[in-house]
Amino acid sequence: MASFLHLPAIFTLPSPLHGASFPARSRPNSLFHTRFSIKCRYAEANVNKDAFNSVSATIDVVADVKPERVVVLGGSGFVGSAICKAAVSKGIEVIGVSRSGRPTYSGSWIDQVNWVPGDVFYVNWDDVLVGATAVVSTIGGFGSEEQMQRINGDANVVAVNAAKDYGVPKFILISVHDYNLPQFLLSSGYFTGKRKAESEVLSKYPNSGVVLRPGFIYGKRRVDGFELPLDLIGEPVERIMSATENFTKPLSSLPASDLLLAPPVSVDDVALAVINGIRDDDFFGIFTIAQIKEAADKVFP
Repeated sequence: MASFLHLPAIFTLPSPLHGASFPARSRPNSLFHTRFSIKCRYAEANVNKDAFNSVSATIDVVADVKPERVVVLGGSGFVGSAICKAAVSKGIEVIGVSRSGRPTYSGSWIDQVNWVPGDVFYVNWDDVLVGATAVVSTIGGFGSEEQMQRINGDANVVAVNAAKDYGVPKFILISVHDYNLPQFLLSSGYFTGKRKAESEVLSKYPNSGVVLRPGFIYGKRRVDGFELPLDLIGEPVERIMSATENFTKPLSSLPASDLLLAPPVSVDDVALAVINGIRDDDFFGIFTIAQIKEAADKVFP
């Protein structure tokens, strides 16, 4: 996403996944069979207990196991890389898609991600979405009105529809807080593009789509090979705003007040909220800054 600075295996029945429709294309070969045995002991009715030797039997059970496989669009970016890193640490298979492909810097988690260079408008989705259990989009950016509409809106709409066509059961969008801005400012291409993407997610995934609306996201951000320690600003500001929340809350109704009052969010909290969204089937809808932090706290280290 562009901010302002910016299971263990799941056992499923072989019926369509909840909240997603499956098109008439050949079904992805993402399910593999696991066979295990259950030993049962039983006794027939009306048989003398002393004379009866319990009978042991082995029952073979075949279960379809679908591993977690997450596609992160914009995976090499500031927010995308944090999500990839968090997902890998939780044992989730990750495919990172971005125009630049694999990040140029080093990190043990980077080697555990399958990097696919590509643009969402031209990428071969067969190389990306087959077998995916969730798609996370961090796509967004600034520029001219037309560019922002295309990047923040159209690119995400394309991704949502591709995920839906391939039967991916969950889509998570990193959007943006509206900062309580007046309507004439919210009509800019940046915000209208983001809201267009949100509408597509919630329309195509009414019972599993997730929209996260963070404000200023802080953390260590890499720009042209240099590391910007945004956490040196964001972390103390977040603590101060949390401590003074009861005093500043009455001001929140003022137009554009959130430009000063909306608390920053750690990029790690955004990533953990995404992990929560991937794994919790009851986690869907639009999530505010406070709700993002609450969701992050639910993910065990």
